[in-house]
Amino acid sequence: MSHVTLIRHGQANSAARDETSYDRLSELGHRQAAWLGAHFDGSGERFARVYCGTLRRHRETAQSMGAADHAEVIEDPRLNELSYFDLAQIFEAQHGVAVPLNREEFAVHMPRMFTAWSENRLEGAPESFDAFRARTTEALMEIAAGEGRALVVTSAGLIAMCLKVTMDLGLPAMAHACLAVMNTSVHRFQPLGEALLMTQFNAIPHLETPDRQFAQTHL
Repeated sequence: MSHVTLIRHGQANSAARDETSYDRLSELGHRQAAWLGAHFDGSGERFARVYCGTLRRHRETAQSMGAADHAEVIEDPRLNELSYFDLAQIFEAQHGVAVPLNREEFAVHMPRMFTAWSENRLEGAPESFDAFRARTTEALMEIAAGEGRALVVTSAGLIAMCLKVTMDLGLPAMAHACLAVMNTSVHRFQPLGEALLMTQFNAIPHLETPDRQFAQTHL
C-alpha cells in the first residue's frame, strides 16, 4: 500500500445554489491551486501517480497546480463529490428542511441531511449513501494499493467519507469534518498493515503566510 495525498479543489462558485453553477473555480481558487503546486515543487514533493474526479473544479485545480508535471492525470468518476445541492433540495421538498444559506446553517443542516440520506429517507436521491461510501472506499483502497506516492484531487464530501471509512466516524463527526475541510487543503493517509492511517488533516502550508491568510476559505 502507498502514501496517498488527498487535495480538496480550490474555491469554486460559492454563490451558486445548484450543482452545475457551483462547478467552476473562482479566480481565487486558481491562485490557491497554483500556490499549492508551487509549494510542492519548492519542498521537493513528487508524486508517481496523479488522480482527480471528472468534475470541472477537479480538472481546473489539477491544471492550476501543474499536477501533470508529476504524472499523467487519471480522471476517475469515483472521486466525484456527492450531489449536495440536489440532496438538499430533495430534503427540503420531502422533509421541510430549508436549504442552508451560510456556513452556520450548514453545520445544523448537514448532519440531519446525512442521517436522512443514510437511512434511505430521501426518495429519488441521485445516489444512495451506501453507494457513495462503496465507491469512495473502492477508489481509496485501489489507489493505496498502487506503486509510488499518489496525489488525488477531489472534494470535501469524499475526503470526509475517507475519514469515516478509515476512522469509523459517526455521521455527525463526518458532517463536521466535511465542513472543516478547506479549499486546496492537504490530507494524507499511509499504510499500516492492511489498513490506512490518517497522518495529516486539513493542512494549508501554502496559505499560512500573512499575505495569503485571506485565501483560507471553506466555500
